[in-house]
Amino acid sequence: MIIGSCACGKVAYEADQLDGPVVHCHCDTCRKVHASAFSSTARVQRDHFRWLQGHALIRNFESSRGKRRHFCRSCGTHLIAEWSHLDFVILRMGAVDTDPKSLPSMHIWYAQSPAWLRYGEELPHYSQGPKSSLMTPLRVESGPDK
Repeated sequence: MIIGSCACGKVAYEADQLDGPVVHCHCDTCRKVHASAFSSTARVQRDHFRWLQGHALIRNFESSRGKRRHFCRSCGTHLIAEWSHLDFVILRMGAVDTDPKSLPSMHIWYAQSPAWLRYGEELPHYSQGPKSSLMTPLRVESGPDK
């Protein structure tokens, strides 16, 4: 069983299983809507998905022709997306609370990925945040326009 919820905990859902791979979507819309470099998603058949609580708080908007994105109106967390004529919904993996027992298998819409995004071992990895001395702001040059 996969459980997901919004940041404020007022909206929750469950899914019996993932019915598609976990992917990282780099499309312009996902990046803007989630204010993130990409959005991790996975498909779930409609008959494997149920809202558990917070029905009155769920809002949606059409982000592209026929595609609706559902979010909590209280905290703004995006939870799923769907095309009403298809037999699946798309979970936003960032809202999943339990281990889906599936790892990401690919990046999609990678051509729309921002130039500043980098992956792999060339960047440091921290299990938590780095020491505060490493988080000093970048030096900004001052001038007459600044």
